[in-house]
Amino acid sequence: MENTKHPFWARFWKSEEGNVLPIMAVATLVLAALIGGGVDLSRAYMTQNRLQNACDAAVLAGRRSVTTNGLDTTAKKVAGEYFNVNFANVGDVSSTSFVPSTPDNGNTIVGTASTDLKMTLMNIFGFSSMLIRSNCTASMSMGNADVMMVLDTTGSMGWDISSSDSTDRIVALRAAMKNFYSSLAATVSATNARVRYGFVPYSHTVNVGYLLTAENSSWIADTTRIQSREAQYIDVQRNTDEIESYKAPVVTTSDSVGNYQAGGWSDHSGSWRYSSSCNDSKPSNTSWVRYGSTSTSTSTYIDADDNRITETRTTYPYSRTAYECYYKSSDGRYWIRKRTETIDYYWIEKSTEEPIYKTETVKSFDRYIYKAVDYDTSQYKLGATVSTKTGSNGASQNSTWAGCIEERDTVASGSISYSSITGFSPSNLYDLDIDSAPTNDATRWKPYWPEVTYIRTDSSNRYVTSASQSDYGSYVGSSCPRPAQLLKTMTKSQFDAYADALSPNGSTYHDIGMIWGARMISTTGLFASNVNATPPNGGKVGRHIIFMTDGQMDTTYSGKTARGVEWHDRRVTLDGYTDQDKRHNDRLLAMCAAIKARGTRLWVIAFSTSLTSTLSTCASPDSSFTADSASSLNTAFQEIARDVGELRIVQ
Repeated sequence: MENTKHPFWARFWKSEEGNVLPIMAVATLVLAALIGGGVDLSRAYMTQNRLQNACDAAVLAGRRSVTTNGLDTTAKKVAGEYFNVNFANVGDVSSTSFVPSTPDNGNTIVGTASTDLKMTLMNIFGFSSMLIRSNCTASMSMGNADVMMVLDTTGSMGWDISSSDSTDRIVALRAAMKNFYSSLAATVSATNARVRYGFVPYSHTVNVGYLLTAENSSWIADTTRIQSREAQYIDVQRNTDEIESYKAPVVTTSDSVGNYQAGGWSDHSGSWRYSSSCNDSKPSNTSWVRYGSTSTSTSTYIDADDNRITETRTTYPYSRTAYECYYKSSDGRYWIRKRTETIDYYWIEKSTEEPIYKTETVKSFDRYIYKAVDYDTSQYKLGATVSTKTGSNGASQNSTWAGCIEERDTVASGSISYSSITGFSPSNLYDLDIDSAPTNDATRWKPYWPEVTYIRTDSSNRYVTSASQSDYGSYVGSSCPRPAQLLKTMTKSQFDAYADALSPNGSTYHDIGMIWGARMISTTGLFASNVNATPPNGGKVGRHIIFMTDGQMDTTYSGKTARGVEWHDRRVTLDGYTDQDKRHNDRLLAMCAAIKARGTRLWVIAFSTSLTSTLSTCASPDSSFTADSASSLNTAFQEIARDVGELRIVQ
């Protein structure tokens, strides 16, 4: 049929000559569409990849920024900034947007991203732009994790955080710990992952004694030498309560009067008008005159002073006639009357015999000698109340072991190191041995017994080191922190109760805390049965030590510590004090190296103090933090929580 509507095309199709040019024109249009579509589709594909990568980076950053406040404004801002950075410099796009959200209070972050890509060659065919969308999701999931918290609970943890923040540091630590638990609990709430917590609070020493005796009581020594004092006594004679005889009697005499009696009155003579006239005429009383017979009585008794008293009383009766005037109303006159009066006179003879007591020789406290004393700790280490003659003036005093320990034998070396090949150097650093169980007194721990610990001085209260003993001394400072806890799963209330019971006291010995953090998380050590307990899901376990301190190494040579009284014991230094902090730091660094060599991640938080080279070297790579406020301390714990968990893209 002829195409009358389009005569050009009709003639074109009917014509059999000169069709090459029109065909080439049509072909060029088709080819342009194919090439333009390929170019723009390629641009769209690359833009899609950039958009997806930016979305993924944004939700990961947003999830990492989530705190206990969930997906708050701060976390959303961080997610948006990461999206913008990763989608920057993408050309020919407009109306780009990124919207983060969460269905579960921040544990999962969902992102929706979109952008309009301007078309180039396809624009001539009416396609001006292409809408590109991406969805992304990041979630924190958990494998099994063991977290050992080695916590500085020294005296400075009771100080204000700073001059502008009066919050106690220990209060901020408790809050950050609780938030850390809440973050991990939310992460594992819908999984079968196991998270366990252990704790090693430290100051002068650590409280691990009852953990050791629960494993094997022989790991704690039955005797230990302590810088103490010993009561000195002298022989004195004293009377006993038993009377041997009496001294010769001493006789004393005395008299007294008693038992007065009077008979009835009878008229004698009368009468007078006036009393004065009567008195003028009244006879005088007669003199006392003995009458009748005498009587004698004797009694013997022991008085309050153990004297034997014999009393003899002789009674002599006397009598007399007595006169007086009285008014007789019957005749209105004064009369004289008389009566007979009697009285007994006593003559007392008292014989006193003082007792002679039996005597005995007894020991009487003289003074204390201050020196090293060997104590029997066989019952003390089991928690029994033990009495020692160390009280005032040699009196007995009772004490019960709180559970803190003195470390095993060591070497007072100025060069402590660790090699993954050769171990600790020099040899015989039993205090740094992580895994070996005790086999002799050198490798056993000793009970920390501050109640009987003293430092020796001279008469001017200066510390003495040259003499083996002294007549002078003073009680030493000490600190025994809260009992440590082996790894175990905990409810929130259990975890919070442990955190709330932490209290600050004592000096700063980082090394003793780190040593016991290592021992309590070691898979090949003293508590291996606890550490290696298989999780219910049978999966691998990630192991972490979180070391938090608010200060630098701050040792004391006059206090009771995990290595005795350094001024006298010299287990770390050669003279009782020189390079003491450095030598403890050397032990700390050697222990940190050993922990990291075993595959445990070691986190370090410096709170209200500087992150020294010692602390940063101690930490695993990218695992150290500084915190100068309660908020930044909480942030540090949250950062660690996010890394203990496994942050990943799930869509």
